[in-house]
Amino acid sequence: MAATEAKPRLNVPAAMAGALRLDPSGTASPSRSASSSSSRLLEIPKTPSPSKTTYSDRFIPCRSSSRLHNFALIDPPSSPAAAPDTPYSRLLRAELFPDSTPTSDAAAAGPDSPNTNLFRFKTDRPAPASPFAAAASHLDCVAGSGDSSASKKLPRKVPKTPHKVLDAPSLQDDFYLNLVDWSSQNMLAVGLGTCVYLWSASSSKVTKLCDLGPRDTVCAVHWTREGSYLAVGTGHGDVQIWDSSRCKRIRNMGGHQARASVLAWNSTILSSGSRDKSILQHDIRVPNDYISKFSGHRSEVCGLKWSHDDRELASGGNDNQLLVWNQRSQQPVLRLTEHTAAVKAIAWSPHQHGLVASGGGTADRCIKFWNTANGNMLNSVDTGSQVCNLAWCKNVNELVSTHGYSQNQIMVWKYPSMSKVATLTGHTLRVLYLAMSPDGQTIVTGAGDETLRFWNIFPSMKTQAPVRDPGLWSFSRSHIR
Repeated sequence: MAATEAKPRLNVPAAMAGALRLDPSGTASPSRSASSSSSRLLEIPKTPSPSKTTYSDRFIPCRSSSRLHNFALIDPPSSPAAAPDTPYSRLLRAELFPDSTPTSDAAAAGPDSPNTNLFRFKTDRPAPASPFAAAASHLDCVAGSGDSSASKKLPRKVPKTPHKVLDAPSLQDDFYLNLVDWSSQNMLAVGLGTCVYLWSASSSKVTKLCDLGPRDTVCAVHWTREGSYLAVGTGHGDVQIWDSSRCKRIRNMGGHQARASVLAWNSTILSSGSRDKSILQHDIRVPNDYISKFSGHRSEVCGLKWSHDDRELASGGNDNQLLVWNQRSQQPVLRLTEHTAAVKAIAWSPHQHGLVASGGGTADRCIKFWNTANGNMLNSVDTGSQVCNLAWCKNVNELVSTHGYSQNQIMVWKYPSMSKVATLTGHTLRVLYLAMSPDGQTIVTGAGDETLRFWNIFPSMKTQAPVRDPGLWSFSRSHIR
């Protein structure tokens, strides 16, 4: 069966209105007598009277009262047929008709071109507000002017004030300690004096995990990557492992001769740095307190971070050095000595393998970037203040730094340009502590002013990466959630 084609509408001049009619075949023929009107689909009256309305079985709307000319679907009598082109019409045409003729070709085709008036917004006549106006304004901003598609994106707005502030009495004003950490299960651990408290970010419930007693202090806290167990470094040099669900201590490991002020997990291996200048490797699967000892710093170890692939360990000390270790050698594979003050702030890039950032203390004030494959320094930025912490965002290629003397600010940087995205203030003392939420959007900062402040600074990530399993544990797997 042949496909049925649409019949074109026949425009009938007024002079022939009484002589022509439309029969069911769609062709024009001479008018018959009134007795044959039942076979006619539509008869056009000779001279319609203003006081008399003729009805038929088809309704033809009157377009004189419509506003189709505002959207250029028809041509108003007083305007030319071809309307000027706009970025809105180009973008809309490209989305709806990707294979259609380009705008320049359509305009060159003249007023007889079938797509001349299609989806073209015109402002020659005032019209009530419509959603098309807002859409056109938005797309004009995206499209830019003329044919240029490379327009500058508006800078991302970062809230200048924290969305939550918590009191943290007895939060120590000590540059070398690490007393705040945020778990993958959305639980915040904070060391306050001799105690460790847990704060649930989802329910705001506060739980006292442990109290070390009047003769000891909490110097460091750090969650496992799976998020159920917390390592606690003490002033006596011990490293304890606590089950957060039962508030029960699982292990107590010695070996340090002074306070354990920094901790870092690598699957089942826990690294601890101390004022005794050493770094101990604790394997929780074996009964020994530690399995190896790294000696390379000449002063207190205050910064410690494993790379995201668990192959390299970066350590910073009060001797102004940044050392890089691997698991196969007890000697550092890199010794980076360009800092002129203590190196506590360390962050590995989640976006580029072998890229690590480090920050120097009051006499240095610089953030330096290193390629650990060859030991080259890639960049150095003077921040103007003591660098206390660094954290790299996993959602976007940006990092945040917290500072002490003398501005006590929080700064967000875009990498690799190191242009400032935002500068946040609010703490009245050095911003010594920093942790990031599991979704990578929020940070919490702590200071000697005994407050914890929560800031929404990073955008969300479309697909969240699953939390990696930490491996086999020496104790019951039923406690690992």
